[in-house]
Amino acid sequence: MTGITGIHHITCISGAAQENVDFYEGVLGMRLVKRSVNQDSPGTYHLFYADNEGHPGSDLTFFPWQEMPPAKSGAGLAMEVSLAVPLGSIDYWADRLRDNHIEVGEVETRRGTSAFSFADPHGLPLAIHETGDEREFTAWPDSPVPIEKQIRGLHTVRLWESDLALTSAFLTGVLGFVDIGSVGGWTGFEVGGGGSGRYVEIREIPDGARGRWGVGGVHHVAWRVPDDETELVVRESIERARRRPTEVIDRFWFKSVYFLEPGGVLFEIATDGPGFAIDEDPATLGEHLVLPPWLEEHRGEIEAALPPIKPPVQSASRS
Repeated sequence: MTGITGIHHITCISGAAQENVDFYEGVLGMRLVKRSVNQDSPGTYHLFYADNEGHPGSDLTFFPWQEMPPAKSGAGLAMEVSLAVPLGSIDYWADRLRDNHIEVGEVETRRGTSAFSFADPHGLPLAIHETGDEREFTAWPDSPVPIEKQIRGLHTVRLWESDLALTSAFLTGVLGFVDIGSVGGWTGFEVGGGGSGRYVEIREIPDGARGRWGVGGVHHVAWRVPDDETELVVRESIERARRRPTEVIDRFWFKSVYFLEPGGVLFEIATDGPGFAIDEDPATLGEHLVLPPWLEEHRGEIEAALPPIKPPVQSASRS
């Protein structure tokens, strides 16, 4: 066991920032808990959506790079992000998305519970997946979605790989995942005994072309560890496996290590803390542009380069 406990966050590439906010806060009812910038390219936002407190594992984030071409599906990319919702809420979510002009797939059974696929307005493949698994979650009282129906966070990420065996050996031999078998062409892996947010599934496409980042695609998948010490242990294991991890990078709200898994998907190891409330009042998370201390001296030029973001127009609602 390496200390990885599940998904920390998943970062994706979107089109226009306002359209992204309108959908994830206005339609999906997730809270915008951090409005910041890409620390490696501060001319673009980094938007973080999560539960009310921004718990690790509830966090879906975006770089709005609307100038990029659409993502190209293919091997070496994360190809779907599934969002955990409470048992019995699948019909609510299908109706809510249709009411907001989103096409939804047929309801199917995935490893024992109901799910359906859809895409966000910029083409990102998503799924709504019912789960009764225990997880950290705090409801957002101001969400347009009723508390008992709200998205609980991330459930599964699906990858396309050209060689299943290579990535499988890395997941199980280095990162501490357990192979839970294949269902419907997807081979599943879990960490920490299973539970919402602790799954990854892989489809092998041996003759498939390499995928490409772009609007509507996943940029990277971050796996959570509880603290700095555990992160260093995991990093050492990755380095021994010759995956060339970065040094630990301080992202202020958590610390990160990045590397490519054998199939080419960009992975991150991220610490649970210190968390999003370290520099904001929990009551007003995400309402203002927040920068890490080392970027504060550039605030004026950063703000001038960013488009304004307004609260989303209230979306269609079902109780």
